Amino acid sequence: MIAVPVVGRVGDRIAAEFPELGKLEGHISDTVQGSSLVELVMTASMRDKFSSKLTWLEKKQRNPGIPDGRLHARVVPASPHSMLTFADGSTQSCFVIDMSVSGVAVSADVQPSIGMPLAVGVCVGRVVRYLPQGFAVKFVEQQNRADLERLVMRSAPPRSEPLIRRVG
Repeated sequence: MIAVPVVGRVGDRIAAEFPELGKLEGHISDTVQGSSLVELVMTASMRDKFSSKLTWLEKKQRNPGIPDGRLHARVVPASPHSMLTFADGSTQSCFVIDMSVSGVAVSADVQPSIGMPLAVGVCVGRVVRYLPQGFAVKFVEQQNRADLERLVMRSAPPRSEPLIRRVG
């Protein structure tokens, strides 16, 4: 159940961003004054990650003294598509799961080796661990929070079609 300023209709799609939970998507299955019941749309791995977040938040609520193991807050980008650039200059599109000023979690059709240098957007880093849905990159230099999304979220440059001339 989500408290909302404007209640939608049953069946409407909804997407919402929560600081502690990230972006959640689903559809409205019921409504009451000032709230909507949302049925979340998630893969099995997303549900596992969500469950872990809820468990941690419950522990944190019971005992506010529990330290957060993360040095820097995670951010879920508004538009999660970016580009990986490898040392040889090759590129690969990727999906940014979340990011912070010190690194990024990425899902892509490649799985670079641990320690491999690469850039996500224009932020250079090294692969530090594998995740169930991708891998984590630690940036060589900490990024400025205000510039983070602009630096990490870079899509492939548009390809220009070669000019073909017909002779004769």
